[in-house]
Amino acid sequence: MKQKIIQVDAFTNQAFKGNPAAVCVLPEAQNDQWMQLVAQEMNLSETAFLHKQDQDYSLRWFTPTTEVPLCGHATLASAHVLWTEGYASTGQSINFQTKSGLLTANYRDDWIELDFPANRSQAIPPITKLQDALGVQLKTVLYNSLGYLVEINSPEQVEQLRPNFGLLKQLPISNVIVTSLAADNSEYDFVSRFFAPGLGIDEDPVTGAAHCCLAPYWRDRLQQDSFLAYQASLRGGVVKINYDGGDRVFLQGQAVTVMHGELLSVTSDS
Repeated sequence: MKQKIIQVDAFTNQAFKGNPAAVCVLPEAQNDQWMQLVAQEMNLSETAFLHKQDQDYSLRWFTPTTEVPLCGHATLASAHVLWTEGYASTGQSINFQTKSGLLTANYRDDWIELDFPANRSQAIPPITKLQDALGVQLKTVLYNSLGYLVEINSPEQVEQLRPNFGLLKQLPISNVIVTSLAADNSEYDFVSRFFAPGLGIDEDPVTGAAHCCLAPYWRDRLQQDSFLAYQASLRGGVVKINYDGGDRVFLQGQAVTVMHGELLSVTSDS
C-alpha cells in the first residue's frame, strides 16, 4: 500500500523559505524503526507522523537521527496539511496528542496559531568553550530543557555567526539558541538562530520550540506580551508570539505546500 508524504515550508508564506518538514498522515500507528528510517530518508530537520486518535491526532516528530519531544515547525506543517488536504475544516481546532502533552492548532486570518508549553531559562555561569564555539562575546548565558540560550550584542552578529560545530559537540549539551534585539529600524522585536548538532541538525532554519524559550526571556527583558520575531537563518522565517507570563506560549506562523509524494511501503516489513 502506498503512503502519501507531503513536504511543507513552515513559518513562511513563500516556497523555499522557512523550515521544511515532511508530513505523513498515517492510517494507523507505525513502529519507531520505520518512522526513523523514513525521517532519515527524507533528510529534513523534522518529519512528522500523525494518525487519528478518537477526535484528536497522535503526533510524533523525528529528525534524521532521533525522535524529539517537541517541534513547532513540523506541528505547524501538520496542521497546514490537515486543513489543506481536507482532513479538517479551518473552522475547527486541531488537537495533537504528543510527548509534550496536548498541543492545539487554530486557523486565524491566514495564520496558524499553536498553543505550546512555555520553556523558561535559568542563568548559569559563563562557559568559555561555548563562547569559543560561537566566536563572539556573550552578554547573557542561560540554560533550559532545549539547550543553551545566549544573547549577543547585535542582529548583525547573529546573522554573521559561523559556529565551530566541533567545539559545540564537546559541550554537555550541544544545542544553543543565539538571540539579540532587532535593529532599531526593524519591524521585528528580536532575531535569533538555533544550532543543534546534538540533534543531528547543525542549524535549524526556523524553530518553534526555541521561541517557547525566547518568549519568556524577551518578555522579562522588554516587558511586553506580543512580539514579531525573525529567525535569521539562510532560509529565514517569521514567528508571531503572544505570551502573558503563564505556562503557555501562542506562536503564529504561515505555511506553504511545496511537494506531494508517495512512499512505496507503509510498513517497515512490507
